[in-house]
Amino acid sequence: MKQFNDIYVGLDVHKDTIAVAVVRGLRTKPSYFGEIPNTPTAITKLLKQLSPDGEVLNFCYEAGPCGYEVYHQVTQQGHACDVVAPSLIPKMPGVRIKTDRRDAMSLAKLHADGSLTAVWVPDKEQEGIRDLSRAREDFKQTETKARQRLGAFLLRNGKVFTGKSKWTVAHWRWMETLTFETPTQHIVMQEYVEALKEASRRVLGMEKQILLAVRGWSLEPVLNSLLAMRGVNTITAVTLLAELGDITRFDNPKQLMSYLGLVPSEYSSGSKRQQGSITKTGNGHVRRVLIEAAWNYRFPARKSRTIEMRAEKTSERVQAIAWEGQKRLCGRYQKLLTSGKLKQKVCTAVAREMVGFVWAIACEASGRVHGSRATA
Repeated sequence: MKQFNDIYVGLDVHKDTIAVAVVRGLRTKPSYFGEIPNTPTAITKLLKQLSPDGEVLNFCYEAGPCGYEVYHQVTQQGHACDVVAPSLIPKMPGVRIKTDRRDAMSLAKLHADGSLTAVWVPDKEQEGIRDLSRAREDFKQTETKARQRLGAFLLRNGKVFTGKSKWTVAHWRWMETLTFETPTQHIVMQEYVEALKEASRRVLGMEKQILLAVRGWSLEPVLNSLLAMRGVNTITAVTLLAELGDITRFDNPKQLMSYLGLVPSEYSSGSKRQQGSITKTGNGHVRRVLIEAAWNYRFPARKSRTIEMRAEKTSERVQAIAWEGQKRLCGRYQKLLTSGKLKQKVCTAVAREMVGFVWAIACEASGRVHGSRATA
């Protein structure tokens, strides 16, 4: 391949077709190349047509449901490619016409101007772990929905469990003793029970597959180090690393907090400064597991036997960071709670600070040193 020669290609990618536009030079207008099928053969042909002499081209397209197959094919053939964040693409509010042709030409022009923000693209190994993690999450949602349906059926038929906890052995034994006025209701309850057991079986199966898949994973040392933190189990750590990849690619914790949408929104003008709820931008999967983990810091700081056993497999420096994090976050939770804030807001604030210690442990486990170590 020859050196890159200021040719920018915008792709509007769909399931069946790809609209292509080209900008040749930084100050030229984009030209519409045409529409091609979204197949590997058609993409290879396009690369040869746009780069007959082997020039390195710079492609871009929006992140979307079609994934990263186009990215992998383009980069494997020696060209540059950016997958850009759709929510950060500049848009003109006065333009009310949207077509594939216009979208492709706009992408090519904005890419040439340097106005697009690229997203992180996982490699094949990373993408496989992420698919496992998301599949387990989908099955967990199915299990939760099945529990809700079974519980609602029992409640509207006047069957109320008086024990301490639902979905325990005692709860299942209680359901086996239930009787209904009509035979059809027995059938309905049994079908709900079978649906719940099947959903639970799938969740357990995916968790076993995750445990097998992370053995020998390039990020396994970081995963084991994150387990030293309170509230972080294997599934939580896998979700974090599967979605974020190399956490040390963020220069400081504030970048990671902002990326996860855990920072307050703000609308300020002149001397007026107004902050609102968190932005909720970025990866919602990671934000969810962090907030779930943050609830564990409502109790006093202590090293339980489970945490001690997991921490023994990590370095002393990682253990020290995890313990400092636990002391700070437990104290932070109580301080914010006594100030009169809602528990949900307190938990979100704790999750935001928890990100700093996650980042610090990831840096330590990866052997990389940045300017700051935990929260700002």
